[in-house]
Amino acid sequence: MGGTLLIFSSSKTGVSPLSRRGKTCPGCGTTNHPGAVYCNLCQEPFAPSGISGFAGEATGNSPGPTVPGLRTVPMLSFYDASSRNVHMSRLLFLALFASFLAVGGAIGAAYGSAAYGIALALILYAILASTAYFRGSSIVLSIHGAREADPSIHQKLLNVVEEMSIASGLPMPRVFVMESPGMNAFAAGRRPSEAIVAVTTGLFEHLSREELQGVIGHEMAHIKSRDTLYNIYAAVLVGSIALLADMFLRGMPFRGRGRSGGAGRGRGNAAFFVLGILLALLAPFAAKVLQMSISRQREYHADAVGAQFTRNPLGLASALKKITQTGAQVPGENRGTQHLFLINPLRHFADNSSALLSTHPSTALRIQRLQAMAGVGAAVV
Repeated sequence: MGGTLLIFSSSKTGVSPLSRRGKTCPGCGTTNHPGAVYCNLCQEPFAPSGISGFAGEATGNSPGPTVPGLRTVPMLSFYDASSRNVHMSRLLFLALFASFLAVGGAIGAAYGSAAYGIALALILYAILASTAYFRGSSIVLSIHGAREADPSIHQKLLNVVEEMSIASGLPMPRVFVMESPGMNAFAAGRRPSEAIVAVTTGLFEHLSREELQGVIGHEMAHIKSRDTLYNIYAAVLVGSIALLADMFLRGMPFRGRGRSGGAGRGRGNAAFFVLGILLALLAPFAAKVLQMSISRQREYHADAVGAQFTRNPLGLASALKKITQTGAQVPGENRGTQHLFLINPLRHFADNSSALLSTHPSTALRIQRLQAMAGVGAAVV
């Protein structure tokens, strides 16, 4: 059957269509893409010494030919790519939380007590995070007009989601569909047992089964890695920082009234007051930059883990190519939820979209990394 789950076709006697046209690794017996240069499981090279297949990069002692115009990416294993991006996203999240505490502490110190400022910040965060935690998924579904998938119409989609839930070891999520000719998808839910996956009708209708497996594998990776919680907490931190900064700046005209009591009583340190102003002006932008950095790292991580589920990185790579050619628009698209989607529905990110306010990495670079995981030559970027 053309849609056989590729994770089950790793033996020499597998029945997947790939086994009839792909390369079989002499070391571990895994069936790979016909153009593979490395085994995507054990990383053993297929090519003879001297040519690596990555833009003509030389291997061993042979100089090998070179191909101009390609930016090479080394062979990536699923596990290395995954652990690298988990580590980076955790560091960025800690930096974001530290910025949040610094803003609260500086504002509190400006009014006389850093401890009170931090306490106020934490109370504000707890209120906003609780609302997002318990109501986030339903709000997002409502914004984008998603309806639950109908088995009589979307059976192939439901089958693929079930396959990926088995491959990932997760419970079957609820599946929703958004009416749009664009091709996109997102995952949400505070825990795997309550997760949802939503796709557009355009994506469901125009992707092949292997490409659909790649997209759903990517979304299941977000669920397994608890990225849905990362998104909630990061967004609430950014919103809390902006709200604290706004409260401080709006309250500045009234600060003098609080100082009219006893001598020195209630007086905030002047240096902290200046620091509070600077943080109130700069922290919201810095927090947004950190949030977008976290978002990019989680996208790379989900690409790697999703490819691990399907054992076919080229399925998602092919899907990303189609989406960039067709469009990623969704109903109700807005800046508040743009970071949740497989591809940003509002903006197209160029090849150098690696910094500042880009919610997603360059699609071309994502495709290149997926090809490197499959042992296929580098993409043009």
